[in-house]
Formats: sequence, structure tokens, C-alpha cells
Amino acid sequence: MTTLLGHRPLVQEAAALRSGADDPVDAVRRTCDRIDAVDPQVRAFVPEHGRRTRLLEAARELAAAGPPGPAGRPALYGVPVGIKDIVRVDGLPTRAGSALPPEVLAGAQAAVVDRLRAAGALVAGKTVTAEFAVTAPGPTRNPHHPAHTPGGSSSGSAAAVAAGMVPLAIGTQTVGSMIRPAAFCGVVGFKPTYGRIPLDGVIPNALSFDTLGWYATDVAGVALAASALLDGWRGGGGGPGRPEPDPRPGRASRPVLGVPVGPYLERAGEEALRAFKEQLGLLGAAGYEVREVPVMDDFDAVVEQLFTMNRYEVARAHADWFARFGDRYREQTTAAIRQGQAIGDAAYEAARRRRAAFRAELAAASSGAGIDLWLAPAATGPAPADLTTTGTSIMCLPWSNAGLPSLSLPAGRAADGLPLGLQLIAAEGADEALLDAATGIERVLNGAEGEGAGRH
Repeated sequence: MTTLLGHRPLVQEAAALRSGADDPVDAVRRTCDRIDAVDPQVRAFVPEHGRRTRLLEAARELAAAGPPGPAGRPALYGVPVGIKDIVRVDGLPTRAGSALPPEVLAGAQAAVVDRLRAAGALVAGKTVTAEFAVTAPGPTRNPHHPAHTPGGSSSGSAAAVAAGMVPLAIGTQTVGSMIRPAAFCGVVGFKPTYGRIPLDGVIPNALSFDTLGWYATDVAGVALAASALLDGWRGGGGGPGRPEPDPRPGRASRPVLGVPVGPYLERAGEEALRAFKEQLGLLGAAGYEVREVPVMDDFDAVVEQLFTMNRYEVARAHADWFARFGDRYREQTTAAIRQGQAIGDAAYEAARRRRAAFRAELAAASSGAGIDLWLAPAATGPAPADLTTTGTSIMCLPWSNAGLPSLSLPAGRAADGLPLGLQLIAAEGADEALLDAATGIERVLNGAEGEGAGRH
């Protein structure tokens, strides 16, 4: 990928700050300089008057705590982080990409922000989201080409990392809102297992699916953040806020990779499928076993089931706000809420039962085929040249429906030079194994990048 970085990768940035080789005040100055230089074009951050003053004060306060104690400084000491604007942060308004009064959306700070701050991170600001994390896009542009969408709904978070404004940014995924922007913007995006990280303080979209995640420029950075944010972290280092985690997931035997052949995979576009075939060839040549697994013959029914649940839950989440401020909602969000209002309790409960059956069928297919990870294109193709859409989430849909951990790796480029992504999906709760496997797969893709992996 063509780097646009102003920051070092997260692991190097964090290591320099923890060791004292770098200073939080200097890190903040670099961050603000980069935002000032780049964000007028990319528009990844929600505008904030006095950002530099606020951040410098926070950095000086952090530095004033003095030298580290016996346990060392925390994992993300001094690291500036972008926070998607459906995640509440003390001292900053939450607008959720909407025209609703911020005081209506106010509430206690999100648990994920508490964990970030306990790990020493500094909040660089709120990042742009599609309205209420549905589909009405915000003003963010793709850093690789400003006429193209960055994806959504975590558009600002992905673009902020891709453009080098911050080395880490928090997003959310309901269907495809972490993985697709990662693919479109050429960064690593990670969505943990559903329920692995608390959603307290996050404005809901559809609570049966909503999952916090984050972006970095490489797998090591994602794993470092996971050590500070995930419940029950079992990788290198300690749990939330613990000092000096090892950013490198522990090595294990190579996973067996599964390709979900059938109607689902056929939803990917020609360019994405051509690149996917090349990526599978590279992995096979590197010694990975790749198995084709027929699955999801009833994919259209899976899509219908997910959106029955999703729209029903969106409508319920917004029942009070929409009744009071419905005229301020954008067309796409209004349509989603109206669709959900028309779905009755019986249809919703039937969809819930179908989802439980789907999850069991998917797990059985994986187990029966003897695979450890599913692989698929992260999106149907490169980012569309259309700022009125965030793109389609269809390639992420089944895995979000099943609540599985997933990750998007940069995987070559399309004919127009825009990034493409490879999606890795593990079993429920196997987040550490996913990050471990992603490290090896990332190495293969990066090693082959100069030989034209995924390029046409």
C-alpha cells in the first residue's frame, strides 16, 4: 500500500512513548500538525475548536505524572486515538453524525474509552460516522482518492489511520462497518467476537450485532490494542490497562484455511474475486492448506433474516428520539427506521431462531471441513467512486450475523490503484488465534506485494 503515514506504526509509536524516547507533548504536536495539514481534504475528524489546546493539556498532565513505576508505563501511554462519534467521551459532544441536539445524545463515558485512558491513551478527537452508524454517509473522503468513499459507517476512523493522523482509531461494526472501510482505505481493521468488549456508552444501532473494533496499520498494532481493550485477553501481555504487553501474538502451527464457495462468495465482484484467487495462490505457495467448503446455499434467506433483526432493532433503539426529532433524520436512516417499525414481534422472533440455526450450521460446516479460519474478500471490490454511498456490507454480513471475530488485511490494489482487502474470520471467542494467524498471512501478503499480489 502507498503509505500516507504521518505517524509511526502503533507498536513503534507506543514503544517510543513508553520508554521515554518520545514525549506525549511532542506526539500531540505531531498529531495536531498532521490533522491540520491533512484533514481539510480527508475530513475524517469531527471539527473541534481548541483541539490542540485540549490535547496539549492532557499530554502535559500525563507527562507530569513522572517516571514510570516498577511495572512500567501502560501499553498505550501517550498514544493519540480517534474515537468514532457514536462512542461517548467525557468533555466532547456526541453527535453521531446527526442533526439532533448533542445534549439529547449525551451520557456516561463509554467503557472502551475508560480502558483506553487506563492504558495511557490520549483522545485525539471524534471521528466521523455515518448518521447513527447506519448508511447515510458523513463528509469523509477516501485518503487514496478523494472522489471515492472511505466506506462506512466507521469512515472517519479508517481514514484517520490511513491518512496518518493517528496510529489507532476506534470504530464499530453492526454488519460491515469496520471491515469494509479497512479494505477501502488500505489499513488493518479488527472486529472482535460479539460481546468480547462492553458496549456501555455506545449509541446503539442493532444491539444483537453491534461490536466495537479498531484500526491500525498492521496486525501487531491491532494486537497491542487488543491486549488493553478485550475482556479476558489471552495473548501476549496482560488484560485491560496492564503494562508492557508483547504486541506480537504467540506463534502457533499454521491454520487450515477455508474458502466459503457458493452464493455468498459469488456476491463479490470480478476484480475482488480475481485478487482473492491470487491471494489464495500465494498462501498455498507459502505452505498453507486451503480447502473449499460449500456453505450458505440459502444465502438470500440469511440476508433477509439479518435485516429483519437489524431493522427491527434500529427502530426500537430510536423510538424515543425519532418520535421527537424525526424531521432531523436523514433519508437513509429514516427509511431503515420505517422498515423496522413495520416488522412485528413474531417476525423478529422467527428471525432470531433462524439466526441461531445459521450459527450452528456455519460452525458445523467449519468443524466438518477441519478448517481453522474462513477467508473471503473483505468487500465486493475497491471503494466506489461515489460519495453518496458507503458501499455494500454483503461480504461481511454472514460473519457479523454469526458474531464471529474478523479482520481485514490490505491485500494488493485494484486496476485503478485503490486498495483491496482480504477478510479473515475465526471461530467464536478465538480472537487471539485470529490475530496470531493474521500475523503470518500478513507476512505472506507483504512479502509478495512487490511481485504484484492482487495487482492487475
